[in-house]
Amino acid sequence: MAYKQFVLVCGGMGCEACQNGPLLENLRKEVEAAGLAKTVQVVRTGCLGFCGKGAVVKILPDEVLYVSVKPEDAKDIVRDHLAKGRPVSRLLYDRRQSRTHVGLDNMDFYQKQFRIVLRNCGIIDPNKIDEYIARDGYVALEKVLFDMTADDVLRELDKSGLRGRGGAGFPTGKKWLFSKNAVADQKYIVCNADEGDPGAYMDRSTLEGDPHSVIEAMIIAGKTIGASKGFFYIRAEYPLAVERVEKAIRQARAAGLVGKNILDSGWAFDFDIRLGAGAFVCGEETALIASVEGKRGTPRPRPPFPAVKGLWDQPSCVNNVETLANVPRILLKGAEWFAAKGTEKSKGTKVFALTGKIKNNGLVEVPMGTTIRQIVETIGGGTGTDRKVKAVQTGGPSGGMIPESQFDTPISYEHLQQMGSMMGSGGLIVIDDHDSVVELVRFYLDFCVDESCGKCAPCRIGGKQMLKLLDRIVAGEGTAEDVKNIRMIAQAMQKASLCALGQTAPNPVLSALKHFEVEFNERLQTAVTA
Repeated sequence: MAYKQFVLVCGGMGCEACQNGPLLENLRKEVEAAGLAKTVQVVRTGCLGFCGKGAVVKILPDEVLYVSVKPEDAKDIVRDHLAKGRPVSRLLYDRRQSRTHVGLDNMDFYQKQFRIVLRNCGIIDPNKIDEYIARDGYVALEKVLFDMTADDVLRELDKSGLRGRGGAGFPTGKKWLFSKNAVADQKYIVCNADEGDPGAYMDRSTLEGDPHSVIEAMIIAGKTIGASKGFFYIRAEYPLAVERVEKAIRQARAAGLVGKNILDSGWAFDFDIRLGAGAFVCGEETALIASVEGKRGTPRPRPPFPAVKGLWDQPSCVNNVETLANVPRILLKGAEWFAAKGTEKSKGTKVFALTGKIKNNGLVEVPMGTTIRQIVETIGGGTGTDRKVKAVQTGGPSGGMIPESQFDTPISYEHLQQMGSMMGSGGLIVIDDHDSVVELVRFYLDFCVDESCGKCAPCRIGGKQMLKLLDRIVAGEGTAEDVKNIRMIAQAMQKASLCALGQTAPNPVLSALKHFEVEFNERLQTAVTA
């Protein structure tokens, strides 16, 4: 059936909480009642990006976006827009659409974005493998199975400059090469979907909206390094993501894309899913591996690295969701295409969960090198109130505070590191001039102390001691000596902690002291004058 119009209803977790189920049902009923069933298709998709404005509905080919849509609005959308061609102005995100019919690409929220990881989210129904295949799904896998060698794949990844989209930003091709060169009868591919940063939900939304892109990438990785089994490690708090991954694996198996003799190539690869219990430390790959094995999720010293000795002591390649979602597109479009976006050392795009004191909160995917100001002011629309933006926190509890005066800094691994922050998984939290930097970094440190596995003394003891000092400062009882001791403890934690949780836990405090020391001093002065 040749449809002329498409109504895309966001099916992400945020919109699920905004009655998108009844909305979807009402839209279908109204389309049927209006006699438009042969020309209009209503589809539940993945996340459309405006996570704070659900439920969200997108109309194609008009490229009109409706926000805060309620089930009772279905009748107006069908009667006025679909039947008469008149957008429902009260529901529009951008009122310009009602006058000039501008496309979404011309709207501020989308203007600076370039979607690779999120290319299918909000476009296809994630519950239907045919829709993924219709958008070149599994073509890259076919290419790897029949037209490329493992070395060809690794060369493409190296040329693309793809780096891990987690904390360290390690080159993906190099990590795969280590596992490929390791000699073993059994190897594993592990997808790290244990997204634990407060305010971050990029990986969850990708799995909810485009699970097949990650499944395809894991099979490609398996063929490249010689692994026959893949594990999804997903937070149990992500039930919708788990449900859609499970369904996608079943569909791929039924289509001959998972299991034995994939596409009659003689290659076999299958999946298992493990649910995480919400431990932040299990974002660290050795702790994650221990949890997959059914053990307590604590890190171990490295080397040996998991690429050589990982899951059940076998070579294991661990990548997060966003890293994997890039792979099929790189192999399909070419390394040069991917490397053309970004900076010299940080190629491609990055997905951020833009949250906090921001007008347009939601999922954003931008080329590396986009400035913080463009993300916060152009895409995010500023605070949306009369308050001024004070700073952003990038990298979650492991990242750092960046003041508004440095918002012209490009987003890249190297630039953020120079500023005492990090890319992290992609949380980007905006604060305004009413927020206390001291109290915010105290919150992050408290989170890290609570999530520490306690295995090593620098993290276990150092974190608690630093938090105790911060508590004194927040209460107005701190001294200059307390600040000095915080710096000393932070240095010890960074140098001696076993894993990245302890090594990076001091980052928010140190970056805040660097850029907002006056706010700490104001708290100390309160103690002196009292």
